[in-house]
Amino acid sequence: MKTDKYRFGEMTWPEIKQVVKEERVAVVPVAMIEEHGHHLPVDTDLVLANEICERAGRKIPYEMVVVPAINHGYAPHQMDFPGVISISSDTFIRYVVDVCNSLAHQGFKKILLFNGHGSNVSLLKVAARQTILDYPDVQCASISHWDLEPVVKLSAEIRESENPGGINHACELETSMYLAIHEDLVQMDKAVRDIDKYQMSKYFWLDLVGTGEGRPVVMVPYWSSISETGTLGDPTSSTKEKGEKLMDAAVDGLIEFIQIYKEREPNPPRVNHHE
Repeated sequence: MKTDKYRFGEMTWPEIKQVVKEERVAVVPVAMIEEHGHHLPVDTDLVLANEICERAGRKIPYEMVVVPAINHGYAPHQMDFPGVISISSDTFIRYVVDVCNSLAHQGFKKILLFNGHGSNVSLLKVAARQTILDYPDVQCASISHWDLEPVVKLSAEIRESENPGGINHACELETSMYLAIHEDLVQMDKAVRDIDKYQMSKYFWLDLVGTGEGRPVVMVPYWSSISETGTLGDPTSSTKEKGEKLMDAAVDGLIEFIQIYKEREPNPPRVNHHE
């Protein structure tokens, strides 16, 4: 019998066995506990990624399962600030692969790593690929919430911060979205623009959804050398109204992604060209 539960952690094992048969997508929020300037809580990445998954799950419970989040990610460059819990890149990749392999072993054929932390991006691509190599009949993908098409389009329309540079870390986007979730925890009187020390130029710029003249070179030194406050961007124009629109766009984007993902055919079989 079908269940309208969508939280993996609230299901019994027979219910999980059933949702596997229903070919639901297993969605794993992946984030980080780290400083987010003087105005945002250290759980910002986790709250945003998990809340988007929760809202999407409520809308399409028969198409997805929200797995308990992977809370800790990779951010050794942030360790000069209090509030950072970082794990090494090899530990992170192995941990994520172990989680994905556990889901694959149970029968999930499509797994999505839904990311909320910039420095996790490249490592999640490796983890997703390794999962597929371990389980060739499983598809495993990763995407960050700021890369969902509706978020990219909306951000271009409503942003007031400079482009590129204004949207990166504890920025206009993240602050607005957190305001839409837990307004009482955001200290907007302490939000400041902090970006000039990064030395933006044609190839060297940081922005989650911005555009520039060239493809950016990702070069991240110790954060304390490029930020006075921990912020990298401009959160001063953030509003709850913007955040609500961005949250809606992210949820719509995740639902669209999942529905497209579900339609993908299984991976073709391997071919041994050595024989």
